[in-house]
Amino acid sequence: MSAEQIWITGIGAFSALGPDADALAQALETGHSGVSLQPGDPARGLAPFAAAVIDTPLGQEMPPAQRNLYDRHSLMALRASAQAWAQAGLPAQSGDPTRAAVAWGTGLGGSNSLQQSYTEALTKETPRVHPYTVVRVMSNSAASHLAMTYALRGAMLSISNACASSAQAIGEALLMMRQGRADLMLVGGSESMLNHGSVMAWQAMGVMAPPDADQPAQSCRPFDNGRRGLVLGEGAAALVLETASHARARGASALAVLAGYGHSVDAVHLSRPDADGQERALRAALSDAGLSPEDIAYVNAHGTATDVGDAVEAESLARVFGARGVPVSATKALHGHLIGAGGALELVACVQALRRGLLPPSAHVRESQLAAVVDLIRDEPRRFDTTRAIVSNSFAFGGSNVSLVVKGPSAH
Repeated sequence: MSAEQIWITGIGAFSALGPDADALAQALETGHSGVSLQPGDPARGLAPFAAAVIDTPLGQEMPPAQRNLYDRHSLMALRASAQAWAQAGLPAQSGDPTRAAVAWGTGLGGSNSLQQSYTEALTKETPRVHPYTVVRVMSNSAASHLAMTYALRGAMLSISNACASSAQAIGEALLMMRQGRADLMLVGGSESMLNHGSVMAWQAMGVMAPPDADQPAQSCRPFDNGRRGLVLGEGAAALVLETASHARARGASALAVLAGYGHSVDAVHLSRPDADGQERALRAALSDAGLSPEDIAYVNAHGTATDVGDAVEAESLARVFGARGVPVSATKALHGHLIGAGGALELVACVQALRRGLLPPSAHVRESQLAAVVDLIRDEPRRFDTTRAIVSNSFAFGGSNVSLVVKGPSAH
């Protein structure tokens, strides 16, 4: 296993907070919310709900015949990846395709295309299901499109592990590169499940926050006493990973270093989080990075704003870092929960925090008993020592827990 550092040389983001990673960071620092009230469709059983929706048209630059191959989540993957690839300063396609790979995460893949096919099949006397439905829906569709776009022929890893999907894809990519299987990897995740069937399923589960009657944009309030659940979002985030030697050879510099990965499984319950499992993932990530709890400047919490979820995460953080031992915030309050893409988007937010020297606050917190357990960043961004590292947590239904560690290039 190589001890060579893995550099992050490019980042991209496409979310309800804006078209790129800089817009994401600016919105998180200023508390600008991408959440809005969606009307629902009572006639079809879909109640009004709050969500972080992207209004930007997608795929307009493509001929219709080409655009027909893509589900919405794959088009979002292209947008975020193009930014990351350009920032990394790479040629149109990778120099040695056999040493370049892709690792991508998604929770439901092409759920919009699946919804369209079911609607056609169940509501029309003579249904005409789109001939590309299968390749739009499959969970590896976004990864496949990215591999073809950038000539990534070394390997393709597609992770569908609920809310930990993209975080795990990034972590497994780190291991692949340490094993010497690739010099360059395009990693991240994309998700777009704001369709009737998916939203109704989340509403039926009882974990979606009802829209705030006065301020729908503040419907998601992680760590607040009045938190009532998550708000769904959509979007994509991408990062270019390179071995330090590969990046140096072409004159590239690091935005940050991907330093650690921890993964655990609760094996306790399908939807109830477990502090023991989360603690194991956190400690594994720190050990993998060769760091102690005292080396961590900030944790971007999974922070979904569910009653049990936030409390359990606060407990696991206190076990590892001590009560109020590390600054914490949850950015899902503003960009929503991107399910399989959430881990990648939040890691991009962490890289931006290192680059800008500002930790994003946890928005919409009015009163918080959990602030006695974690050092909750509220109201304003907080300056910090960028030579210290950052942890990003992603905890999934099914009991999968992932923690990632990033540090600034000046820290190596």
